[in-house]
Amino acid sequence: MRRGSHAEYWLKGGRGSGKSSFAAVAVLMGILRDPLANAVIYRRVAATLRDSVYALMVWAAEALGVQGLLSFKRSPPEIVYRATGQKILFRGADDPVKSKSITVSRGNFRFLWFEEMSEFRGEEDIRSIVQSVLRGSDRGVLIGTFNPPRTASHWINAACLEQRPARLIKHSTYLDMPRAWLGERFYLEAERLKTLNPRAYANEYLGEVTGTGGQVFENLYIGPLSDSELAAQDRRYFGLDFGFALDPDAFTQWAFDRKRKILWAVDEYVSAQQSPLRLAQEVLSRAGRSPVFCDSADPRMIHELRALGVNAAAAKKGPGSREHGYRWLKTLAQIRADPARTPVTARELMGFEYLRDKTGAFINAYPDGNDHTLDSCRYALEREIGARRAGTRSDVY
Repeated sequence: MRRGSHAEYWLKGGRGSGKSSFAAVAVLMGILRDPLANAVIYRRVAATLRDSVYALMVWAAEALGVQGLLSFKRSPPEIVYRATGQKILFRGADDPVKSKSITVSRGNFRFLWFEEMSEFRGEEDIRSIVQSVLRGSDRGVLIGTFNPPRTASHWINAACLEQRPARLIKHSTYLDMPRAWLGERFYLEAERLKTLNPRAYANEYLGEVTGTGGQVFENLYIGPLSDSELAAQDRRYFGLDFGFALDPDAFTQWAFDRKRKILWAVDEYVSAQQSPLRLAQEVLSRAGRSPVFCDSADPRMIHELRALGVNAAAAKKGPGSREHGYRWLKTLAQIRADPARTPVTARELMGFEYLRDKTGAFINAYPDGNDHTLDSCRYALEREIGARRAGTRSDVY
């Protein structure tokens, strides 16, 4: 952060991981080093500022031994570097539009810190504030600190799967911190929860996206996949789900090890409102003349793709095929997806949870929506799914 090699720093992790303390120290040191730098620190609700980020900045000043250089105002919270008049302001994002009126008399805003960023409604709110506060600052830095929510479908967990050169994402846990900093009581509480509720411990203390308990694919591995690992798999499968209206077309490529029952997501192309020619070009560049099994609901599109050179074939859909396909995927030893290679596939796999009833309890039914790459997967692997189907019916797989 000191070198300024990134525009955004997302610091995530569980309790006691030091992420917010680090952010507080980094912001204060940046103010002291740069005579034209100012900062704004946000929480989702203004009422939480004084007892959270303001208190953290007071702690940082004491830890650095510079509290005598600063003046502290509690209502509204504000910290001023006396020698230059630089300011650290604190704001709630109850109404992001109000950020347009924030100004300083000296320099500009260089640091914009969102504490508990997962509490914000979405990237749209974050983006609105950034555009308002950091306008005119080429060196503006966004800092986000948060505990990852349990559910993979939360916007911030989905955003963490995206690869952006300007964004550095750092994960830390209490295990990375010196034990003496947290105290024995903290460790005792962590170990107690680990014994009583391992899933809650993994989310609250390790900052893991554990799901809500309703995740369909518990055999899922999300992480880096090497070129050599994928090259060793010679069975490739290609699928294509057609988008309707604003839904995207979703092409996917998979590798499957029958013996070990491991499935790899190799490649994807997901885009809405593509012309048949453009879609055909993308599919041909990825699949060549290999068979591509497509959504049979649109025979006209399949015919057009064939005319354009794609070896397109209709998948054998039928009553119960969707449920059977997902059941088959659940029986695999592992489904592996790399967010850098297949971000949409990884996001859909992680966020695919059972439906809930009116009481909020999960039921044995699958959601319909945000599953375009999963449908594409079922089409691609219909030969494997059908070969393992119990029973004699031939109209489903």
